[in-house]
Amino acid sequence: MVKISGVIITYNEEEHLEKCLQSLVGVVDEILVVDSFSTDQTPEICKQFNVRFIEHIFDGYIEQKNYALSLAKHDYILSLDGDEALSETLKDSILKVKANWQFEGYYSNRLNNYCGQWIKHSDWYPDRKLRLFKKGSGEWKGINPHDSYTLKKGLKSGHLKGDLLHWIYRDYQEHNLKVERFSTIAAHSYYKLGINSSIFKIVFRPSWAFFKAYFLRLGFLDGLNGLIICIQTFNVTFLKYIKLYELTKRNN
Repeated sequence: MVKISGVIITYNEEEHLEKCLQSLVGVVDEILVVDSFSTDQTPEICKQFNVRFIEHIFDGYIEQKNYALSLAKHDYILSLDGDEALSETLKDSILKVKANWQFEGYYSNRLNNYCGQWIKHSDWYPDRKLRLFKKGSGEWKGINPHDSYTLKKGLKSGHLKGDLLHWIYRDYQEHNLKVERFSTIAAHSYYKLGINSSIFKIVFRPSWAFFKAYFLRLGFLDGLNGLIICIQTFNVTFLKYIKLYELTKRNN
């Protein structure tokens, strides 16, 4: 049976962290938390569990996760965020994989809780995430703030039964604040990569993002919250390209 390190990066995660850590008990053989100097009860909550707690300056989601990965004691990794937890079915699936590891990495579906409602459609479900993998099989990549673990070319992956539970936003105000923050981070990341904005992108890409999420991926089946989520999908895409346009104009 393989041994797994549960790896989590945190910053002020007191609201959901206990659920996250509790779901790892009996599943992983080590819990490693890399914290960005939280000012809430995050360190105290970690002390309630057998956690290896390390503080490290936050340089970006991708950078922080790769740093945390380098500190894990075991060769098999289960990566979670502080506002995520394993469902009972997913726990069972991981325990079976521990006894018979076959692939370099395993995907699971992520189920997002939005303002108290579990969202089953739009771009938010099945929201596949590769969070269980062998160390050295790939690395965290993407464009901040959107990260994903990417396997090296040619390596095979499997799929786990059960959902990764994610408490994403407690209310609409929090969602508005995150849209503003994440669009700024994304715009700066795009700018550093040399990606340009244009009037076409500002108009077309937000409109397509809304249409795809609301109609093609059935976001309307989640009722009012489904509509709000898809509107915010439009907003974050629109703001990202507007801010990128401003950055490019200001620095050229």
